[in-house]
Amino acid sequence: MTNDITVAENLKRLRKQHGYTQQQLADILHTAKTTVSTWERGAAKPRMDVAKELANIYSISVSELIGDATETKSPEYINLDEALRKQGVVMEFQGKELSDKAKRKILDILKIVDDDED
Repeated sequence: MTNDITVAENLKRLRKQHGYTQQQLADILHTAKTTVSTWERGAAKPRMDVAKELANIYSISVSELIGDATETKSPEYINLDEALRKQGVVMEFQGKELSDKAKRKILDILKIVDDDED
């Protein structure tokens, strides 16, 4: 079971991790900045509909949002070779879109790393 402090800490950590101010998040959620502050202090928790919206904003589950450690998520497997070669796939690194040239360089580096592991 989760506690209020964990929920509050998660809400604050996630907001900062995604680069939002309390006011920006409040605007997205159509609520007051003081409401966001209240959640982050642990004085209240967001309603379930708001929790779902927050989870969607942060691309996580509601369980992860509230810090429920009982939910285990299966790992997501990504074939880098396919993803880097596929046309029309937009990839970003540090907020900047990778060019096709950068993707080819990454593939070259991965080939070197793979050869070193053999």
